[in-house]
Amino acid sequence: MSTLLVVGSANADHVLTFNELPQAGQTLISQQYRLELGGKGANQAVAAARLSNTGQNVCFISALGDDSNAATMRKTWAADGIDLIGCYEIANESTGTAVIFVNQQGENCIGVVPGANAYLSAQHLQQQQALFTQANFLLVQLETSLDSVHHALTLAKQHHCTTILNPAPAAKLSSDLLCLIDIITPNETEAFALTGIDVIDQQSAAKAAESLHRQGINIVIITLGSKGAYVSEKGQGRIIPAPTVSAIDTVAAGDTFNGALMVALDEGKTLNEAVKFANKASSLAVTRHGAQSCIPYRNELA
Repeated sequence: MSTLLVVGSANADHVLTFNELPQAGQTLISQQYRLELGGKGANQAVAAARLSNTGQNVCFISALGDDSNAATMRKTWAADGIDLIGCYEIANESTGTAVIFVNQQGENCIGVVPGANAYLSAQHLQQQQALFTQANFLLVQLETSLDSVHHALTLAKQHHCTTILNPAPAAKLSSDLLCLIDIITPNETEAFALTGIDVIDQQSAAKAAESLHRQGINIVIITLGSKGAYVSEKGQGRIIPAPTVSAIDTVAAGDTFNGALMVALDEGKTLNEAVKFANKASSLAVTRHGAQSCIPYRNELA
């Protein structure tokens, strides 16, 4: 049994749909409201669990509030087979919350209140050191504190675990943190935040990837939405296209991609094969509404 470890956020997502996204100073009436389970860390753990094979165990380390949202999350994740030994309850705090606006083209903008996510600490991670010892891969994002992200990556490297960073939300990161990353998966916006290079085509994607390689990262995967992903390893880059679909909601597309990528690499797929698998999973996710509710199961990819 191989262990796949995800460290990150969990949010209750309040989703509002519109014909067009509101502009600054504009008030619009939402066509629909729904409450979804989300958070980038939780989404990625769910994606990994649903897309894994019977020989893979997905573990999730997070911090939840002491509220009904947390209880619902635990029940739902357990049903997907996620190991929740690393999920902590923070007394007198609410579970993280996000407000998501989605338009008819599936585009979105998101505001996040960290809540309990802000309290995931190095001490929590240290208490779960056994999971890092067992893990083949670690997947982290940036919706918890940079200190927790740095500590998780440090523990993983100490135990010879391959590290994947999905650098979302977009942020400038220190060289001390970047040197701990084996694989990084920014989208165009996040690649700009990390490198200052505006990714608009394959040539600019190659420049952004080279900048990240110079900072010690072996594999750079820049996700390009409907165009697929630009993959660079040891300076050799190529675009791996995604299946053509009619997107209606892109909220968890990147998270599905990252969870699927980790699963496929752990199975021994080549990098190209793993990215194709991840593209396929995320392309199916965007044809559905929701965050975790849109993430496909493995048998659906057939």
